[in-house]
Amino acid sequence: MAEKMTIGTPQFKLLEKLCNASAVSGDEGEVRQIILEEVRPYADEVKVDALGSVLVTKKAASGSKALRVMLDAHMDEVGFMLIAEDGEGIYRFETVGGLDVRQLVGKAVLVGKNKTPGVIGARPIHLTTPEERQRKIPLDQLCIDIGPGGKAKIGERATFATRFKRVGPSIFAKAIDNRVGCAILVELLKNAPAHLDLCLSFSVQEEIGLRGAKVAANYFKPDLAFAIDSTPANDLPHYADEENIFYNTRLGFGPALYTFDSGTLSDPRLVRFLAETGDSEKIPYQYRQPGGGGTDAGAIHRQQAGIPAVSVSVPGRYAHTSTLVMRVEDWKNSLALLSATLKRITPDLLAEDRP
Repeated sequence: MAEKMTIGTPQFKLLEKLCNASAVSGDEGEVRQIILEEVRPYADEVKVDALGSVLVTKKAASGSKALRVMLDAHMDEVGFMLIAEDGEGIYRFETVGGLDVRQLVGKAVLVGKNKTPGVIGARPIHLTTPEERQRKIPLDQLCIDIGPGGKAKIGERATFATRFKRVGPSIFAKAIDNRVGCAILVELLKNAPAHLDLCLSFSVQEEIGLRGAKVAANYFKPDLAFAIDSTPANDLPHYADEENIFYNTRLGFGPALYTFDSGTLSDPRLVRFLAETGDSEKIPYQYRQPGGGGTDAGAIHRQQAGIPAVSVSVPGRYAHTSTLVMRVEDWKNSLALLSATLKRITPDLLAEDRP
């Protein structure tokens, strides 16, 4: 049985730094700088591509041709872009990525490089009619208010002001989707197996169309790929007479393996190998119920002449909101499963016929 990788104070500090950083799609520079500082001491090659993704190569120790494995995690998060100024520090904005407008009112935000504090405002309930209270507030009736003394520019991004917090077995933070994936990639690089060429893509613009991963896959030309992400947990009690049979993934049940989603039919050989590794190493895992959503695997597997790909995700509640919740054990087990899989994988896996 392989020795499991551990998560201690350095890993928690890195994840905290990553989650607290602002990196709305198209403006990932703050997270990119953190990643560059982390990976440079361990990488053979580091490149920032034209879109802003960080592309890292760790070559196999042997001189012979090694299996070329791509690991991807996106750096960007959902958020906001300022589009017009109405005076007195009040700005109109657009959402960047999939955000539910219903849960935005009253949320604290940080605007721009200087992280100017602000709040998403709307008319208070006292000034609305009963009919208005029955309807969702449209986006064009919301604003970001930073006050008359605040400094901001049109085109700047804003992100939720939530700060990272560990509470017992859980982590509460913004942008766990997908800073936890970035943290996992850093650890896998630091403990890279000697028999593989590892190609790590810390990609940009996943939340608005899987854009960075597509470019990265064409750069690396890997033999196979793993997309590491965060996936929504659908495990809240229903408070109804019937049993909830619509679970996707649950907190505390380990990493979620994708069989298919809206953009990918995962390579069955990779799904099976991950499951066999989990069983052999006694690492808990779960299958993500097939359905909607998607990860960077949706872009990666369609590049070149086709790239065998699969997604492995850490479950989290309240995706694409101001605060996500995940379990520390799910993070640890996701890292352990991926590490064990990389140590065990050989070219023989791809020599098998795909079903």
